[in-house]
Amino acid sequence: MIVITGISGFVGRNLSNYLRQYNCSVEGLCLRNNWKLNVNSNAIIHLAGKAHDTANTTADEEYFKVNRDLTIQLFDEFLNSNIKDFIYFSSVKATADTIEGILDEEHKSNPKTPYGKSKLEAEKYLLSKKLPDGKKLFIIRPCMIHGPGNKGNLNLLYKVVQKGIPWPLAAFDNKRSFLSIDNLNFLIGKILSNKNIPSGIYNFADDDSISTNELVKIIAEASGKKTKLWKFSANFISSVAKLGDMIKLPLNSERLKKLTESYMVSNDKIKKALEISSLPISAKDGLTKTIKSFQS
Repeated sequence: MIVITGISGFVGRNLSNYLRQYNCSVEGLCLRNNWKLNVNSNAIIHLAGKAHDTANTTADEEYFKVNRDLTIQLFDEFLNSNIKDFIYFSSVKATADTIEGILDEEHKSNPKTPYGKSKLEAEKYLLSKKLPDGKKLFIIRPCMIHGPGNKGNLNLLYKVVQKGIPWPLAAFDNKRSFLSIDNLNFLIGKILSNKNIPSGIYNFADDDSISTNELVKIIAEASGKKTKLWKFSANFISSVAKLGDMIKLPLNSERLKKLTESYMVSNDKIKKALEISSLPISAKDGLTKTIKSFQS
C-alpha cells in the first residue's frame, strides 16, 4: 500500500494512476482535518502543499503552516510507524529562486520567497531526524512539472501561439528545465521498486533544457501554426511588466521573470542512482504531448 497526500492534484492523479497500472495499491490521505495514517502502508508520498502564488496574495504564514508544519506532523507519524519509505516533494525553489549555470543538489540553499523558505525548512527538519533502521527518506526537488491536464504558464504560451500573436519576448535568451509527468512517474516508480537507491535529495528534471523561444517553436509545430517571434528590447518589455504590477495586465514582473529567466537543473544524481543514461521521454516529446492535450 502506498499513501499519497495531495492525491486529487495534477501530480497525485497522474502518479496514482501510473502506480495502479503496475498493480500498486494506492490510498489518498487528506491532511485538512483530523487524519490518521495507515500504518500498514509501505510508503508515503507527500505531495500536498501550498503552491507558489505568482500574484503574491498569499500570507507568508500560510506557506509555513502547510508546507512546513503539516510535513513535520506527517514525518513524525512516519518515524513512529512501520512504514519504510517517505518521499517528500519539495521544489527546486527550496534551493534558489534564480541560478547561474546548472543547479545540482550540492548548491547552497538560499531561497528568497516564503514558498521556497517554507519548503527548505521542511527539508531541514526531515534531514535533522535520525532514521530508524530499514527506513528511507527521499526529498524530491522537481522543476516545473507539466503534462496533459496541466495548464499554468505553458497554457499562456499556447494561447499566444494559437491566436497568431507574435511572441514578444524573443529578445530574452534563456534556457529552462522542465519535467514531464511521464518522467516524474517513471522516477517515482523506480524509487519505490529499487531498494538500492540511497536516501537523499534528488533533483527531478527532463534531460534537456529548453529556451522559451524553442518552446514557442515546439508549440507552433504541435498545433500546426507558424512560429512568430518578435525581438522587442528587453528594457521596453521590463517597463511594461512593471506597469503590470500596478494595474491588471497579462504581464507583470513575476510572470516575466518566470517566462524569461534561465533555470537549468541537473538530473545526473538520480540517473546515476538508477544506473541509467537518459529518461524515457525527451524534453521535446514531453512538451509536444502536453501541448497537443490543450487542443482536445
